[in-house]
Amino acid sequence: MSDFSMSRRSMLTGIGGLALAGALAACGGNTGRDGGAGRDLRAWFHQYGEKGAPEALARYASEYPGGGVRVSSFPGDYDQKISSALVSGDGPDVFEFANGPTIDMITAGQVADLTDVLGDARSDFTPSLLDRMTHGGRVYGIPQVMDMQLLVYRRSTLEQSGVVPPRTLGELVSAARALNKGTTKGLFLGNNGGADVLGGVLLWSSGHDYLTPERKPGFVDEEVAAGLRTMRALFTSGDLLLGAPQDWSDPGAFIAGQTAMQWTGLWALPAITAALGDDVGVRAFPAIGANGGTSVPFGAYGAAVNAKGDVARAKKFVQWLWVERTDLQLDWAQSYGLHVPARRSLLPRATKLATGLYREAADLVNTVGHPQTPLLWTARCATAYRDALDRIIRGGADPMTELRGVGGVVEKELERFPS
Repeated sequence: MSDFSMSRRSMLTGIGGLALAGALAACGGNTGRDGGAGRDLRAWFHQYGEKGAPEALARYASEYPGGGVRVSSFPGDYDQKISSALVSGDGPDVFEFANGPTIDMITAGQVADLTDVLGDARSDFTPSLLDRMTHGGRVYGIPQVMDMQLLVYRRSTLEQSGVVPPRTLGELVSAARALNKGTTKGLFLGNNGGADVLGGVLLWSSGHDYLTPERKPGFVDEEVAAGLRTMRALFTSGDLLLGAPQDWSDPGAFIAGQTAMQWTGLWALPAITAALGDDVGVRAFPAIGANGGTSVPFGAYGAAVNAKGDVARAKKFVQWLWVERTDLQLDWAQSYGLHVPARRSLLPRATKLATGLYREAADLVNTVGHPQTPLLWTARCATAYRDALDRIIRGGADPMTELRGVGGVVEKELERFPS
């Protein structure tokens, strides 16, 4: 598996942030709980694919003035490993989790309230991202950096075919057809035709959302269904690249000229520009229907504290690393892949995002960005929606029938979390 296919990308599927499956292993030393006063804090991370990332995390921990922090990284189904460790009582003191702790972790009392950790810096964090990690007015996760998805295209290829970068879903379909020439397909949305990655944008770009402000399913609507019918037609058109060696998160197919346009992420831009120079453009996902608008998803791993661990010491470490040490936060955002700082004041200092294509891409977060999923969008909701999209886009199932079925699952899940 390539570096691009691992790591933060498992969080940003656009459907629910379900982790990649695989064997579990630890690196970074013994992970058994020592017990007793003065033991080292244990800090767990999923295994990042970017070169140097595990070493950077260990270096940050070694610089902590309080000392005594052991970092471990885990490949495979990291989400399940954390969940099981919290239930068994053998969890780490500090851990990261995709888009912050789940609503079930919070309501079960498994994670500590981190509101006081933020202090005056609270207003500096991207509001919608911090809201995603907040429940009942209390903050349970501190955002580390933001990842986002976007559409990339070859400028010269579009110009030669007389194609304008698409602004609507209809234009995207037409562009894919016009660009499908020879050995180059028009568009790559992943090997499942976008069924496992476009869940959010297919709602936002049509003017809808996962949940309404009244905490009801926000997607059982004919406008969403119409967009899904178009996605099904696109899947069967022959204009999509399918069966690529690497999936949507890896830019290999785009760089090799197998596709003229690809849905991928900001993390891939350094490799793309290194290979193709300035012959690259970026766009948000296009608008769907009369009431829609362009959109991109973004998410962040959030630092959390185990409520059964050494809470006081763990909170101090989290505060030091993710609130006080802005220099390390900038290093983490720019030196191991490319990511958007979680704090707005750091964006002007993020030199790699300051100009050109990178700035254009990063600006999409603030102009048309949406947090990946709402806090109340549980794993059961995510699975139901993902499976429905697969049945619609790849299998040809009726969209409204499938959306109503997902709506029933979501309503039942929401009953577990009274207002």
